[in-house]
Amino acid sequence: MHSASCEHDRVLLTPRYGPTPIIVLDGDPAAVAEPAIRQRRRFLTMIEQLTDDEWLHPSRCDGWSARDVAVHLASTNAFWELSIRSGVDGVPTEMLAAFDPVATPAGMVEASTLTTDEIVESFSASSKSLADLLLELDAADWTAQAEAPPGHVSVSAVAHHALWDSWIHERDIALPLGREPDVEPDEVIASLRYVAALTPALSLASGASGAAGFDVVASGPDAEFHAAISDDVVVTTGTSGSGFELAGHAVDLVEALSFRRPLEQTIPRELEWVFGGLGAAFDR
Repeated sequence: MHSASCEHDRVLLTPRYGPTPIIVLDGDPAAVAEPAIRQRRRFLTMIEQLTDDEWLHPSRCDGWSARDVAVHLASTNAFWELSIRSGVDGVPTEMLAAFDPVATPAGMVEASTLTTDEIVESFSASSKSLADLLLELDAADWTAQAEAPPGHVSVSAVAHHALWDSWIHERDIALPLGREPDVEPDEVIASLRYVAALTPALSLASGASGAAGFDVVASGPDAEFHAAISDDVVVTTGTSGSGFELAGHAVDLVEALSFRRPLEQTIPRELEWVFGGLGAAFDR
């Protein structure tokens, strides 16, 4: 579902399954559909225009070219659709319990023999199928439980994970080519809210415990929210005004929490476990 390195000691996800979601995001659950669909359409336009040399250009994912990243995203589209459909049907999948988040995607990429035209077609078809599904969901569907890497969460949270993953991988291809992708405020804010919840959720799922919380104050686009951590991670709009505050440009914060750039702030020692989940899962 996300890869930033291709050589590592074997690390398996430890998703938490069950009726209680490990991530809870406030706000309209269906609001993520529009940015998730838009971002994939933009990504498709980008890869349609890549030259032969650009397809082979190194991305920001260690050992992966632009082609490899596109192959990866085409395959994840199919998983997101399966997860959401199964969740809406009331039988959420449990496919990621033995999933190695680095070696498994890398193996799938290495095994791919698709031409660049076939990769574009695969991404286009899988994105359209996922978009059609998101547009069909009703209010109850968006709150149904489905599977994402941290475990069972709402369909809305699954769509958030799919958006964040594709958004950061778009930049993994574009930035090394000297291109700056469009910055759409709703895409950035949704990705930031999700990745801020994801990393402590992965820590909880792997056995960490403790009560903690932090505020996020982002600019350009502006967003303020609080992440409360106990047995789950609950993200609510507005700040608590106490404790640790993570502040900065919104895009930079998404990049830092996704291990694409250094985090400019020093994390308090007592919160290191909160911000360590994503790095541990992806062996960073």
